[in-house]
Amino acid sequence: MKKIITSLSSALLILFASMSLTTVAKSAEFFTIGTGGPTGVYFQTGNAICKMLHKSAISADHGRKKGTAKAYRCTAPSTGGSNYNIGQIAAGEFQFGVAQSDWQYHAVNGSSKWEGKQYSDLRAVFSVHNEPFQIWARKKAKIKNFSDLEGKVVNIGNPGSGQRGTMEELMKAMGVDNSFFKSTTELTSSEQVKALCDGKIDAFGYSVGFPNGAMEQAATCAAKASPINLTGPEVQGLIDGADYYAQAIIPKGTYTKQKKDATTFGVKATVVTSADVSEELVYLVVKAVMENFDDFKKQHPAFGFLEKKNMIKDGLSAPLHPGAIKYYKEAGLM
Repeated sequence: MKKIITSLSSALLILFASMSLTTVAKSAEFFTIGTGGPTGVYFQTGNAICKMLHKSAISADHGRKKGTAKAYRCTAPSTGGSNYNIGQIAAGEFQFGVAQSDWQYHAVNGSSKWEGKQYSDLRAVFSVHNEPFQIWARKKAKIKNFSDLEGKVVNIGNPGSGQRGTMEELMKAMGVDNSFFKSTTELTSSEQVKALCDGKIDAFGYSVGFPNGAMEQAATCAAKASPINLTGPEVQGLIDGADYYAQAIIPKGTYTKQKKDATTFGVKATVVTSADVSEELVYLVVKAVMENFDDFKKQHPAFGFLEKKNMIKDGLSAPLHPGAIKYYKEAGLM
């Protein structure tokens, strides 16, 4: 009899545990934010948004009756970057993604890499930090400007990444192709710094906010790397020909032994979604960031200069999602 009671108790415990897990699974809706390399600011951006959402959910739990609102939980995995994220949103695999402002523009307008596959359902949520496009070169390579890259080993970025796209746009403006270099590599943002420090490449291109830990590593390792100037009529032509580009400066002293300003051009990092994502979810994501704004800005030094009024317009070429508009109007930002 004791064995039967024990077995019955065990069965009931398993049943209750299963019911509890099922309840949790049904009460929480999971969604994904596509980011970038694990050492980049995109990865920090996606995870900072998740952190603010979870913080808001915990606060809300204390002030509402059980079961009165749907709970959302998000993940922000490392990905291939801008164009990959937009592609995954279009495929319905991701609900949000971080993307350069230029690739947001191209995707929604069907231009550049998105020619023939326009994604008109792309929607903007808000913009984040400035992203200067940077070419970092190891000291011994003696690279001071773009023309010095001729005959060098250069990482142009992995296919699908924003850095690869912008590098190709710059190369086109300069009138060169891959044959201009000794050879090219397609390393991800998290792989390129180690390759530079190990002397396997001479330089790499990267769109990233500053200060950035990976760039500091490039500056302090054996490569003793630094960002070069990207100026001249070709670069100015890029800036003049697109609203999403602007001149950018990485001030001297941003990185160890950086004795001069580095003048270049750049874009904005933006958060995007799909017209198919619910108004409720987008509203809650925006609200979580905006109502925990001081905490959000502390998540990375690149966020330190953010202002709400600029985040709802700068670098946004896709239409704002209705969920975002709803919050911005409620908060008096629109």
